[in-house]
Amino acid sequence: MTTRRQFLMNAGTLALGSSLLPSFKVPFKKVKNVGIQLYTFRKEMTADATGTLKQLASLGIKQIESARSEKGNYYGLKPKEIQQVCNDLGMTLRSGHVHLDHQWQQTMNDASEAGQEYLICSTMPSNGQNIANYKKVAEAFNKAGEECKKQNIKFGYHNHEYEFEQEGGEVLYDVLLSNTDPGLVHMELDLGWVIAAAKNPIDYFNKYPGRFPLWHLKDMDMAKKQSTEFGKGSLDIKQMLKNSKKSGMKYFFVEQEEYSKSPLESMEENMSYLKKLKF
Repeated sequence: MTTRRQFLMNAGTLALGSSLLPSFKVPFKKVKNVGIQLYTFRKEMTADATGTLKQLASLGIKQIESARSEKGNYYGLKPKEIQQVCNDLGMTLRSGHVHLDHQWQQTMNDASEAGQEYLICSTMPSNGQNIANYKKVAEAFNKAGEECKKQNIKFGYHNHEYEFEQEGGEVLYDVLLSNTDPGLVHMELDLGWVIAAAKNPIDYFNKYPGRFPLWHLKDMDMAKKQSTEFGKGSLDIKQMLKNSKKSGMKYFFVEQEEYSKSPLESMEENMSYLKKLKF
């Protein structure tokens, strides 16, 4: 039988032993591999694509997502040219915003030539904000996903605010998610537009885990319903990043459409914010 004296001695030994053990704390993570949606620098890219990409590389940007412009999907550069410029600067042309239109086959061919991993439809092919249209669009997206897969490209869709409207109690974005094949349609979640629609991105991470390999990291001034520099809006960026694994996020692209300063100054401020952030 263990006496009280033996019990206390044993307890004391255990306490002493545990005090000698090193204290292990889970280290904070830092933000790495920052990407940018080039619409943030739309005027600058149109005027001087190569020079602007050099500026972005100097800020520490690593991932690039292009957007359709008046000079095409690559701001006047050919697919191989923009790929080479990005590679030479230590960046990767990862994705591009495009339209599902009569040029779709050429769009896929160009993306394949540029070595892109993703093609993202940037606007809803709309015949109305209703369930029937969203189901029809889901069919078109599944087909586009199959076509892209044949060229080793992943197809996806980028939301705005209007997809979170409802019909008959159903959120239209949820209709789109429920009717698209996760293996063919890879969602790019614009976090700023989600909160602008009075929704919480984390609710979508929980409901549709792994469906959002791409993000637009966008802080949002809710009073003006427009984007702003990091830390000045209503998006809890740290909380979003803490839940990135649940989301399935592989890459995020900073996008800012309105600026309190110049695009370059705003991006410098955003990068400074991210460099200091621990989550």
